[in-house]
Amino acid sequence: MESPFKAEILKGKVALVTGGGSGIGYEISLQLGKHGASVAIMGRRKYVVHSAVDALRSHGIPAIGIEGDVRKEDDAARTVESTFQHFGRLDILVNAAAGNFLAAAEDLSPNGFRTVINIDTVGTFIMCHEALKYLKKGGPGKDPSIGGTIINISAVVQYPATWNQIHASAAKAAVDSITRSLALEWGEDHGILVNGIAPGAIGDTTGGTKLAPQEILNQLKQKPLYKFGEKWDVAMAALYLASDAGKFVNGTILVVDGGQWLSKPRLMSKEDVKKLSRREETRSRVAPAGLPKSKL
Repeated sequence: MESPFKAEILKGKVALVTGGGSGIGYEISLQLGKHGASVAIMGRRKYVVHSAVDALRSHGIPAIGIEGDVRKEDDAARTVESTFQHFGRLDILVNAAAGNFLAAAEDLSPNGFRTVINIDTVGTFIMCHEALKYLKKGGPGKDPSIGGTIINISAVVQYPATWNQIHASAAKAAVDSITRSLALEWGEDHGILVNGIAPGAIGDTTGGTKLAPQEILNQLKQKPLYKFGEKWDVAMAALYLASDAGKFVNGTILVVDGGQWLSKPRLMSKEDVKKLSRREETRSRVAPAGLPKSKL
């Protein structure tokens, strides 16, 4: 699908994307690069990172890859420093690294819970903390009056209660809180815009198949009201927040799920609602004066 944004809206910008070697993270890296940004991607799997860099460069995007784990402060510091040393600045940090799996709360070990918290929540904070030096206004390579942008990739599982996702729900709720807190503090003190994106069900990712077997996904796709988004949808949201189009947006969690998280099962058909409404109107008209409707 063709982008609605101009091709050079991020010209001269440098973006660092954690988890940028695959899935949503790669699509964000690709679209930021296609719209003028130079891109550094960080990931734990060396071959995935290198393959992604090759793919980005095949599109003419200046790109580098750094192998590292967001849970490790040394890796985070080295990644941010390497990005700056290679490109001379850092303007955009996208925290897309995440871990997830299905597990009932009673079957989830404390270590499994801790692992997701450490990747999603602690990893997000570590990357933000290490990048602050380069993103704040007046930082190395930065204009003294304009700070950079942080985009934290969240989810929608934490907004309702979601079966078998207590670990991811807790982690992403904390990420949302980090986003709002940093937007308040770093927006005021350092001119940094901090926002989040909460994707819903994205059909063209390995994460989707990991969290639901293919046969279940196929059944869901047959339901007329259930739609899957695309990685492109999330990347367009990131472009909006990273570009000047989002220059007055701070502390927002942009939900990209087609409204699915708002949906509840319909308890009555529209026709039944109309019938009930007409019946109540009729009862109101025939009620004797002074007699409560409840006595009819």
